Amino acid sequence: MQIKILCTRWGHEKIPVEAFLEKVISAGYDGVDSWLPENKNDRKLFIKRSRELGLPIVVQQHQAEGQAIQRFCRSFEYHLEAAMECSPVIINSHSGRDFFTMDEQLAVIDTAENFSARNNIVVAHETHRGRIGFSPANARELFKLRPSMKVTADFSHWVCVTESYLEGFKETVDEAIRRTVHIHARVGFPEGPQIPDPRLPEWGEPLNYFTSLWSGIIREKEAQGTSLLTITTEFGPPPYMWTTSPGNIPVTSQWDVNLFMMHLLRDIITPQQ
Repeated sequence: MQIKILCTRWGHEKIPVEAFLEKVISAGYDGVDSWLPENKNDRKLFIKRSRELGLPIVVQQHQAEGQAIQRFCRSFEYHLEAAMECSPVIINSHSGRDFFTMDEQLAVIDTAENFSARNNIVVAHETHRGRIGFSPANARELFKLRPSMKVTADFSHWVCVTESYLEGFKETVDEAIRRTVHIHARVGFPEGPQIPDPRLPEWGEPLNYFTSLWSGIIREKEAQGTSLLTITTEFGPPPYMWTTSPGNIPVTSQWDVNLFMMHLLRDIITPQQ
């Protein structure tokens, strides 16, 4: 199984596209996890240079709008279609709203499934606060009703939402692992979606918990015969990144933390290959 570690564009939006991609290559990443730039020229350059550099893209869909289900699904399909412009490996989706009824949440999944079938692309629903699948209890019901639903595993959200290390949700976590096609490798803790710095020994407990989850996903994907698994180092900028007070200055470098995570993930991957 191939495992590719991707660099997030999140937090680096102000860096010119070409400079960002060169930085990604120099750091040793295998690809990019990004939404497509809204500026038309930047979007064309991003797609062109990513292809020239041989960087696979997991593209983000987070723009879909609408509080009512019909409007959301129309917007959702529009943005899924737009995401195809970069020939992504996977579309990672912030899908729906957490307040949608169960039938409405299923309509969002069905919209994604129909789009996937027509375009031969996997749409992975990120386990994200505020979206469908925002909690393991919610996801458990979706899994029962939609056996083909795929997920991007960002369990930092579930840990935060449940204020736990998911001790009461083993079966649901195991099912989410089986359905995972992409990983967002960010370490959360029961009171938040991101620890301040995974290099600090006082945060060893959540780091060890999450590395065990990611190792379990890798083992499961190998057992399934998966050909490619993508993983994004996804520690984010403020307000995910902790800041000082007064001053609101980030407590550490987002880039350096994600680089540390990339090397940590390579250490996890190597013994299993």
